Amino acid sequence: MFRLLLAGTFAFLAYRLARKIIDEVPDNVDPLLLPAPKSDREALRRQSAAMGVDPRR
Repeated sequence: MFRLLLAGTFAFLAYRLARKIIDEVPDNVDPLLLPAPKSDREALRRQSAAMGVDPRR
């Protein structure tokens, strides 16, 4: 029962901390956007390499 109380308290404090951090971010901040790939073929190669397989297109 005591462990459950500690876990709940930790979860609540983590939630409040995350909300505080999110609220402190100004509204004019743009998210980090990755540059678009030059072509679908390059994107397919990159995804296939990440999965460890050869592209089949």
